[in-house]
Order: sequence, then C-alpha cells, then structure tokens
Amino acid sequence: MFVGEQPGDQEDRAGHPFVGPAGKVLDAAFAAAGIDRRKVYLTNIVKHFKFVRRELTKRRLHKPPALTEVRACQPWLREEIRLVKPEIVIALGSTAAKGLLGSDFSVTRDRGKPFRSEWAGTVLPTVHPSSVLRAPTGAGRERAREEFFADIRRLAVLLRSKAS
Repeated sequence: MFVGEQPGDQEDRAGHPFVGPAGKVLDAAFAAAGIDRRKVYLTNIVKHFKFVRRELTKRRLHKPPALTEVRACQPWLREEIRLVKPEIVIALGSTAAKGLLGSDFSVTRDRGKPFRSEWAGTVLPTVHPSSVLRAPTGAGRERAREEFFADIRRLAVLLRSKAS
C-alpha cells in the first residue's frame, strides 16, 4: 500500500490517486523496480484536494493539509488498511509519514528505513514523487529522481524477500 499526501488537481478531477505528473514519476519508479502498479494499492492520507486559485487563471494550486485535516481523515485510512491488509505501507512524503509515524518523524532523516507501526506491520517512508518534480533542474533533479527510484527499488527487494 502506498500512501501519499492528498489528491492533486488531476487526481481530484479523475477521482483516482497518482494520475498526474507525480503519478508519472511513481509509475517510472515502479517500472524501474519491477513493481506492477496493478498489484499495489494507492491512496492518500487526506482524502480531499485543498487548493487556492491563482488570480486571473483557472489553475488550482495545491495547498498543504493541516494537521487537523490529517487527523480527520485517519478513520478512512485505518479502514483502507484494515480491508487491504498490506504487509508494508509506503509513506510518500512528510505529511503521510508524520500521519503514520508521528509528528516528530523526519523523512529527510529517516527515508528508506523500515519502521514498526500500529497502522501496519511495517511502514517504509520516502519522499513524495512530486519532490522530484520540484527539485532544481539539471543535476539536482536527476539526483532527486535517482534517490527516489533507489527507495522504490529497496522496497521491491524487501517485498521479494517477504514473498519467498
């Protein structure tokens, strides 16, 4: 199970998680790691798209969810986890990781390390795929992409070891 922050603009319009630009980065990471997207469950810790409109445009810009919104949506996530029964929950980004592992958690410090959690047997935190898109262009973006792909490859190895 992969848990992101909240739906983005395209996800909100489509009604499905990770179908926008961040979803394309995640799909590429899945392909590189040999993970079949059809065999994973994708969701978000916050279930609604929070946005602001930029003046003179119809563009809806992402606005980070508040802690109260994360807490308000936790019953839905708990039910998803209960129904899906994942062996591993991958927290994509700080909002998801803090919602699953506590407000003191730092993705920067602990990404890629497995944690025990009341939510699921193992929670593996990493950055959100949108962070790759927000990284500075050139070498910085390529490094962010490589690090994110490496996290997803480590997950694939962990999953294969649990399956055998």
